[in-house]
Amino acid sequence: MKKIIITILMLITLPFSSFAGSKEIMQVGEKLKYEVSFLGVKLGTIEMSTNGTEDYNGKKVYLVQADIKTYDGIPFVDLKATFNAWFDQSMNFSHKFTSNMKKDDKTWEYQQLLMDYDKMNLNLKIWENKVLKTEDDIDLKAKINDGSSLFFLARQYTSLKRSIKVPTVIDGQLFDTKLNFRDKTENVEIDKVKYPIRTKYFDGQADWEGLYGLSGRFEGWFSDDEASVPILAKMNVYVGKVNIELIEWTRKGWTPPKGN
Repeated sequence: MKKIIITILMLITLPFSSFAGSKEIMQVGEKLKYEVSFLGVKLGTIEMSTNGTEDYNGKKVYLVQADIKTYDGIPFVDLKATFNAWFDQSMNFSHKFTSNMKKDDKTWEYQQLLMDYDKMNLNLKIWENKVLKTEDDIDLKAKINDGSSLFFLARQYTSLKRSIKVPTVIDGQLFDTKLNFRDKTENVEIDKVKYPIRTKYFDGQADWEGLYGLSGRFEGWFSDDEASVPILAKMNVYVGKVNIELIEWTRKGWTPPKGN
């Protein structure tokens, strides 16, 4: 589930700014809660929150937070984690990322990533139970996203009609996350809404392996409106394909758009 919040995906690298649309994605106070399930078994939740803006080294950035946890009683899985991202107002790259994750009953791991684009450098630090275990400086070839900011980047390009690859940092390693935006409209149904929701569909391929074997092809459906709220995703893990479904939301003035 740690990597499940990374939903997304290929053929060419493009300057994102030339495709930035007029969608009103960011809304301070927005909260989106998702339930993760496998073959009808409910595994846990992911909650994404837009907490505000601040000045970060002279630049306006958005603060977003992801809280991930498994339900009590799930065999072999006990995950609790919080991720925080400070990302650019263009919604195209990150400036800072932190994570705090339970590794076992006695150990918590804290990570901090600081991006210095003047020097094209990424500083990574990892602590276990407040003891610094790792520090590394990584050369960058492009501005990068973390998993949390990638969630928002994808929302603004649903009508792009192109494939792109996004430089992404996962656990201190650099990857190209590939996204195929097809501008394809589909109706989807979820338990919390009593009518079909009109969405934009996209799919992709994760060429890396994440937590619980997250890899391979995945699919997503975002609301077909100015908010581009992620409604549903399907991703592959060790046990098979999991569903990630919107179950609660707080967003001023937003109602899921009705499908045909």
